Amino acid sequence: MANIDPIRRAEIGREKRAKTRAQLIAAANALFARQTVDSLTVDDVVREAEVAKGTFYVHFKDLRELTAAVASELVKAIDDLLQPIRLSIDDPALRVAYGCSCFIDRALADPSWAGVVVRMAAAEATVGKVARRRLLEDLRRYVKELPPSSAISTELALEIVVGILLQVLTAIADGRLSSRHREGALAAILRAIGLEALQVKSVLARLPKSANVAPAELRGKPAKLRHAAGG
Repeated sequence: MANIDPIRRAEIGREKRAKTRAQLIAAANALFARQTVDSLTVDDVVREAEVAKGTFYVHFKDLRELTAAVASELVKAIDDLLQPIRLSIDDPALRVAYGCSCFIDRALADPSWAGVVVRMAAAEATVGKVARRRLLEDLRRYVKELPPSSAISTELALEIVVGILLQVLTAIADGRLSSRHREGALAAILRAIGLEALQVKSVLARLPKSANVAPAELRGKPAKLRHAAGG
């Protein structure tokens, strides 16, 4: 029997462990799209991942640790989704619209992703933290440019945008909204933070197409770049 290089053997072991860990995270993602976080069990996860129950505990101490891993994946995906084009946009209202369009377009491309985001945002504060910080930066700039008579604050604008966006994602995940509601949803968000009808029309006309990470990336498959319809 040929000798196997111990370094290569260690590499194979690491690759196998990484693959199994990714399977468990992907299984949790799939399950979170169909049920609440609190209802999930280890048995559910290993059944979905098609691995032995003992394998779960090789990679995760408990379900909370797995949930944190899922949250971490979502945070990275969300940040990757927004940053490249967002940073090239000077108009703060257009930045806000672009960020929202990224989430909506991604949800329309994969409603199950929308379900995961909504459930994890409710159960794990880490998921929303990065996206909220980016949005807060853009809204702070937006509110600064409003006339002094404006009654909206940065904090109120943030809650309005996040509230509407999560409701839209929930409706997409549930099949109650489709791509034909996309522009109306974006317009509603912009009107809710004080833009007039003509301003909304101008922002939507200048909105870049959102670059979406392929849904496969949440299931441990190679990510592809694709452009969402509309814009």
